[in-house]
Amino acid sequence: MSTAPLNSLLVAKFGGTSVANFDAMIRSADIVLSNPAVRLVVLSASAGVTNLLIALAEGKDPDRRAYHLDEIRRIQYAIVDRLDNGQVIREEIDRMLDNIAMLSEAAGLATSNALTDELVSHGELMSTLLFVEVMRQRQAPAQWFDIRKIMRTDDRFGRAEPDGAALKELARTSLLPRLAESLIITQGFIGSEPKGRTTTLGRGGSDYTAALLGEALQASRIDIWTDVPGIYTTDPRVVPEARRIDEISFEEAAEMATFGAKILHPATLLPAVRSDIPVFVGSSKDPHAGGTLVCNKTAHPPLFRALALRRRQTLLTLHSLNMLQARGFLAEVFNILARHFISVDLITTSEVSVALTMDTTGSNTIGDSLLTTALLTELSSLCRVEVEENLALIALIGNNLSQACGVGKDVFGVLDPFNIRLICYGASSHNLCFLVPGADAEQVVKTLHSNLFE
Repeated sequence: MSTAPLNSLLVAKFGGTSVANFDAMIRSADIVLSNPAVRLVVLSASAGVTNLLIALAEGKDPDRRAYHLDEIRRIQYAIVDRLDNGQVIREEIDRMLDNIAMLSEAAGLATSNALTDELVSHGELMSTLLFVEVMRQRQAPAQWFDIRKIMRTDDRFGRAEPDGAALKELARTSLLPRLAESLIITQGFIGSEPKGRTTTLGRGGSDYTAALLGEALQASRIDIWTDVPGIYTTDPRVVPEARRIDEISFEEAAEMATFGAKILHPATLLPAVRSDIPVFVGSSKDPHAGGTLVCNKTAHPPLFRALALRRRQTLLTLHSLNMLQARGFLAEVFNILARHFISVDLITTSEVSVALTMDTTGSNTIGDSLLTTALLTELSSLCRVEVEENLALIALIGNNLSQACGVGKDVFGVLDPFNIRLICYGASSHNLCFLVPGADAEQVVKTLHSNLFE
């Protein structure tokens, strides 16, 4: 295998479906081997494994525990059984499975976010061990690397924030020399805090890992391999006529990701944007189908670029007569929300009320409901609180939307049959967002796509 110079280094990240089983791993190995510039490979857990581990971490009844453990074993053994000399790796996977069993028993006694992270990290540890064996079977000099040695984070378990400066330093001293001699396979999504305990970076964390490593190593590109060949004008499962976008700017892609396009996690893009590293998104099932290149600027950006849909939105409406001519009411509301680690998404205000949606991507891995009793109690002492659930957020992503004429007519002129609950327009020239009842969401997206993109 010829190696490319490290200044043209590529980081390749493969999601859960790309390492779901032996055949998927073989396809991903082919992608890695087809490009000598790929020196660092970042993997998610095999599809389905993370959810099973999260279920075990919840410490629910022991009968389900046995079922979840068997499912994890079945998914990983199906890969081991097809390796040429799988005995050594089988022993390592067994050791991991014993560890998982022990930790899930501990979770049965008492759960904690730190224990959840320790348990969940085993998904990535196992998928990377197996992938190294798949690469070796292809005669590729691949080495396993424990990302926790260099991905230092704070101790907010479930949604830890990496220490970029420490990562840069450690990546240069511990990782760069290895990349010169071998292909390195490592884990996405996990890190370690100052005391050495395992942390996770929250959902979408594997993409973030790849981008942070790309930045630390000054990579020439970051390739994100998933189960769809690029970014589309909207979700093709909702609108089969959706078209692939060949090139998109970071700003547009970040807006799409923020507003629910599953393809990239918004935080993923930050390190790449900072360092002007293009990100390619393609399908590991069909690597020759092409994909989307995300870069700093694109030629001739269109007025309307894409539609994103985010389901299961919660709208909070806070009414207070104290708001009338009062200073500090909104500040107090935001203080309460910040104390409960909630980031606000959309907001509109009137003289005596404020309506806001809560950003669920800003919550943690653990997936708890954001609306805790403690939060509602605290808000209720300040004002009257109304909660509406099962709404959907639709975002029209584009360029110079707030300066263009006729946008309102183009968008809302065709939405007569639908109830629109809240509109946010003007704060960003890249998006126009509104809330509709969840049951209408797909029909609204189809109607808009047909009028604006087809």
